Amino acid sequence: MNQEKFDEEFEKLWNEKPTAHSDNEKEASWEQFHAKTFSEKKRKFKPWRIYAAASVLLFVLIGTGIYFNQEPTAENIVLAENVIENTTSAIKFIVLPDSSKVELSPKSKISFGQNFASNRKIEIVGQAYFKVKKDKQHPFQVFCNETTTTVLGTSFTVKESENREVTVELFEGSVQMNVKGKDQKWILKPGEKFTYGNQIASVTEFSRFVDFDNENLSAVSLYIEENYGYKVILPKENMNQKITIRINKKEDLKTIVQLLSEMYNLNFEINEDLKQITFQ
Repeated sequence: MNQEKFDEEFEKLWNEKPTAHSDNEKEASWEQFHAKTFSEKKRKFKPWRIYAAASVLLFVLIGTGIYFNQEPTAENIVLAENVIENTTSAIKFIVLPDSSKVELSPKSKISFGQNFASNRKIEIVGQAYFKVKKDKQHPFQVFCNETTTTVLGTSFTVKESENREVTVELFEGSVQMNVKGKDQKWILKPGEKFTYGNQIASVTEFSRFVDFDNENLSAVSLYIEENYGYKVILPKENMNQKITIRINKKEDLKTIVQLLSEMYNLNFEINEDLKQITFQ
């Protein structure tokens, strides 16, 4: 990506900021980030200091998943087959033949054809989060009950409830919703939720982020424990340090952990057997 394109993308992301910060703070943080990013020599990372303007930048970076691009651990990835059912109590991570990724929830199932790379149609029963590889020549379609979700490249969840109500929540990109027997089409934007049940379709907003506004770092560790299932151990001197940050609810755990490590100049160790993250 060239510098001009990079600037354009971050200018768009810059609009997603907490209202508590002024334009002057935002501009100061942008200039600081731009100078570091395009400097000829990479500067050595220094211990993190909490400044209001810098916290705006962190809202943008982690909220969009651009700061780091970590892959799921190899132990969590399975090769996709024609029919995949999750009979466990944990999320199953799947890589489809076109390199799209699926987080399949417990008691859920997906199925697709042999020629999936050229005919990207997939059916779901239950709930799954999709991160679709962009391919303009081959739209990605998800069928659930009577609904069809069509995308080119994006991330979203599809959920079918016990009463057969279908909910689609869009986190990134754009999707088109169709309902069997209806001519109307619904185009979703990030942060919008499509619901279809009892022959009624609706589009509403939902919160795709969780915000920490000048809260203790221990609050973030609690969020990780409750949403990712990993216990976080922090040094005592860091537990009450303040943090302002926005996290995408579908952010990769390692992205969050690595960013916290950089912010507070800490090392970390992840113990998969104990489901424990230790900072020191």
